[in-house]
Amino acid sequence: MSAPEETSVDCVVAGAGVVGLAIARALARAGRDVLVLEATGLVGSDTSARNSEVIHAGIYYAPGTLKARLCVEGRTALYAYCADHGIAHRRSGKLIVATSPAETDRLAAIDAHARACGVDDLQPLTGAEAWALEPALHAQAALLSPSTGIIDSHALMLALRGDLEDAGGMIAFNAPILRGEVTGRGVVIDVGGAEPMRLCCTSLINAAGHGAVPLARAIAGIPAEAIPPAYFCKGSYFTLSGRAPFSRLIYPVPEQAGLGVHLTLDLGGQARFGPDTEWIDTPDYTVDPARGEVFYAAIRRYWPALPDGALHPAYAGIRPKIVPAGTAAADFRIAGPTEHGVPGLVQLFGIESPGLTASLAIAGLVTAKLG
Repeated sequence: MSAPEETSVDCVVAGAGVVGLAIARALARAGRDVLVLEATGLVGSDTSARNSEVIHAGIYYAPGTLKARLCVEGRTALYAYCADHGIAHRRSGKLIVATSPAETDRLAAIDAHARACGVDDLQPLTGAEAWALEPALHAQAALLSPSTGIIDSHALMLALRGDLEDAGGMIAFNAPILRGEVTGRGVVIDVGGAEPMRLCCTSLINAAGHGAVPLARAIAGIPAEAIPPAYFCKGSYFTLSGRAPFSRLIYPVPEQAGLGVHLTLDLGGQARFGPDTEWIDTPDYTVDPARGEVFYAAIRRYWPALPDGALHPAYAGIRPKIVPAGTAAADFRIAGPTEHGVPGLVQLFGIESPGLTASLAIAGLVTAKLG
């Protein structure tokens, strides 16, 4: 079979997750002709569909990092976007709960860290004040984060897609990018699927999530040092039988290895717990029911009345990491021509949480990097 004829396009976005859709929407609204290439048959079928659907305040990220800045900017933009587009969401609030004197002593440091990240609305609570808000809660003290919320992530992606298409952009599904080459005319890519294409694009945005590192490696001419390694960190979630006696999200004071086993709610009031942390070699979304056993003791520190047998396997997500286990969490890596030297190319690596919250702000940064 002969190779398909080459077609010139202005701007290609690889990946139709929430971040890719937000970027494509921003570029289309800025007057660019945009084509999104999605390897699967759906928007957001991978990382974007397997998370807590939390709108994060931006409390825990290292001050001055992209995660910290884009989370705070993105959260404000996301609440406004949801209001403008009628996307189901709720500013539910979150309690960061201390269940021991040692944890209570750490709340002031968490508040100070949050302020350094631009989050200045945390409210210290005594145990009695926290109990008054959530009578099923056991806490010696807490911090209330009023700007934390929850969102229907699928509805968000549908709205972003609608805006993209209204601005003249398009999405091609089942269209994996197989290989490419940086040329003097732009980046030439070969696209597979039922209708193979060869495209020469002026701008290429690699927002392929777990596929971002393999895609970068498949494009000749991208400097090897501009491509990080890829790692997979799985997080399993468990749902609760019946309705939880909480109206806010409940997070324990963070552990050394992560944020602990926290309780989040969906917009229907269903409670889920997780994610935990499991480093794996290849993507695997099955949930081992036995992993739920370690959840009970952790949850009962702040909810002593959790019944036996109340937790059931729900789903798993995989964080697209660019550093291995035992290493401090990496910042978002969003590199444009200034960083790697390839005209018209922006690459996004390690876009884990708070990627959903930060999506609109990430889109603004990518647009700026393209000039």
